[in-house]
Amino acid sequence: MIDTAFDTTKILLIICPFTFIAGFIDSIAGGGGLISLPAYLAAGMPPHFAAATNKCSSVFGTLVASIKYMRSSKIDYKAAFSAAAAALLGSSIGAYLNMLINEKALNFIMVVSVPIIAVFLVFKKDFGNEDTTYRHSSLKIIILSVIIGFVIGMYDGFFGPGTGTFLALAFTGIAGFDLITASGNTKIVNLASNIAAFITFALGGKILWQIGLPGAVFGIAGNFIGSSFALKKGVKFIRPMFFVVLSILIVKLIWDMAV
Repeated sequence: MIDTAFDTTKILLIICPFTFIAGFIDSIAGGGGLISLPAYLAAGMPPHFAAATNKCSSVFGTLVASIKYMRSSKIDYKAAFSAAAAALLGSSIGAYLNMLINEKALNFIMVVSVPIIAVFLVFKKDFGNEDTTYRHSSLKIIILSVIIGFVIGMYDGFFGPGTGTFLALAFTGIAGFDLITASGNTKIVNLASNIAAFITFALGGKILWQIGLPGAVFGIAGNFIGSSFALKKGVKFIRPMFFVVLSILIVKLIWDMAV
C-alpha cells in the first residue's frame, strides 16, 4: 500500500504522463494498457494493485473516447454491442483456459503472427480506407461481430496484450468497417470489459484511489485529444498508430519470453 504523501506524489509523477500517452494511443488504435500498466509496475506498485488502479485510469478515459465516437456517429451499435456481449463471455472462458494451458505457447504464436500483421498493413495501403460492410447483410455483420468479440474476448481473458488493436483490425479486415468506425466499435467493447473489471476490482478493495483518480484525469485528457485527432485526421492518422502499438507489443512479447 502507499502510505506517505511523498510516495504518492512520486508515483503520480511517473504515472500521469504515461496514462496520458496510453489514453491518446488507446483511443486511436487500442493497446494503451501496454504503456500504462508497465508504468504502474515501474512506479513500484504491487501487481494486483497496479492492475486494479490501471483499470480505474482506463475506464473513464475509454468512456470519454466512446462518447466522442458516438457524437460523431462513428459507431455501428448493433455490431459493437453484439461484440461486447460475446467478448464478456469469451473473456471468462479465456480466463479459465489460462489456468489449464501454458501461456508461453500463445506468447510464441504471437511473436510470429504480430510481425505478419504489420507487414500486411505495410503492403495493404488501402486497408480501412472505405467501409465495405454493404457487401454483408445486417444479420451477417452481427454474426461476424459476435465471432470477433468472442474470439478476441477469449484472447483478452487468456492473455490480453493488444486486445483493442486486434479488435479494431478484425472489425476492419473481417467485418469490413472503415478504420474510424472500427475504432469506435472497439471503444464500446473495451468499455464493457473495462466496466466489468473495474467493478470487480473496486468491490475487492484493490484500487488505490489516490493514484487511480489523478491517473484517470490524465487518461481522460489523452483519450479526448486522441479521439479528436482520429476523427479529424481520419485513416491517414490512424494507420501509423497501429504500427506504434504493434511495435510495442512485439517488444513486450519478446521481453516476456526472455525473462
